[in-house]
Amino acid sequence: MSIHPTAVIDSSAVVDPTAEVGAYAVIGPRTVVGPEVEIRPHVVIDKDTTIGRGSRIFSFASVGGDPQDLKYKGERTSLVIGENVTIRESSTIHRGTIGGGGATVIGDGCLLMATVHVAHDCHLGPEIIMSSYAVLAGHITIGEGAIIGGLTGIHQFCRVGAHAFIGGFSGLSKDMPPYMCGAGDNRRLVLTGPNAIGLRRRGMPQATIDALKSAFHIICRNRRPLGEVLAEAEAGYGTVPEVRALLDFYRSSKRGVWR
Repeated sequence: MSIHPTAVIDSSAVVDPTAEVGAYAVIGPRTVVGPEVEIRPHVVIDKDTTIGRGSRIFSFASVGGDPQDLKYKGERTSLVIGENVTIRESSTIHRGTIGGGGATVIGDGCLLMATVHVAHDCHLGPEIIMSSYAVLAGHITIGEGAIIGGLTGIHQFCRVGAHAFIGGFSGLSKDMPPYMCGAGDNRRLVLTGPNAIGLRRRGMPQATIDALKSAFHIICRNRRPLGEVLAEAEAGYGTVPEVRALLDFYRSSKRGVWR
C-alpha cells in the first residue's frame, strides 16, 4: 500500500493494500477502495463509495458527494464505480437518492474526461466515454459503449441507447436511440444514421450496420406516425437483434425518442 502521509482516511474506510493514495487526498466514511486503484493528489471521496479494481481518479475530482436534490435529507445512499474506470481532473459524481433507487452506478471501463458531472441516480453501462464538460442530470441511463460529446447536457430521466454517439455542444430532452449518431439542441436533435465507424471498431458485421441503416431511414426519414414506421421496420428487419433492440427502445420510451 502506498498512502501519502498527508492523505486523510476515515477509520471506517477500507483501502486495499495494493491501492495508491496521493497527497492531500480525502477518503470519507464507509468507502471501499479496491485493488490497484490509484487516487491522485487532492481527490475527495466523500462517503459510501465503492471503487473497483484498477480504477483511477485524478486530481481535484470529487466523488460520492451528497446528491443535489432538495428532497435529500441525509439518507444513506451510495456510489458504485466499476473496474478500470478513469475519472479525470475536477469531475464530480454524486451518490443516489432513496427515491431514485439509492445508488449511482458507473460501469466497468468508463472514461469520464476532465470536468464531467454525473448527478444522482444515474446508471452508466460499461465502456462509456464522456468528453469534457458533458453533464448528466439525475436519473439518466446510458447504454454500453455510448459516447457523449463535450459540452453536452442531458435532461433528467433521459436514456441514451447502447453505442450511440452524441456530438459536442448538444442538448437532449428526449431519449437518444441506440447505435445512432446525432447532434443538436433541446428543440431539435438531428440524427444522421448509424454510428458506423464506432460499430465497425467493435466488430459489428457490415450486414448488421446496413440493416440498422435501412431501419433508420424507415423510422426517421418520413413524417408518418411512429407506430406505423416501427411496424414497417420490424417487418423488413425485425429478425436482426440490433434492429429489434432499436425498435424496443422506441416502444419503451417514456419521454419520447429523437427521430
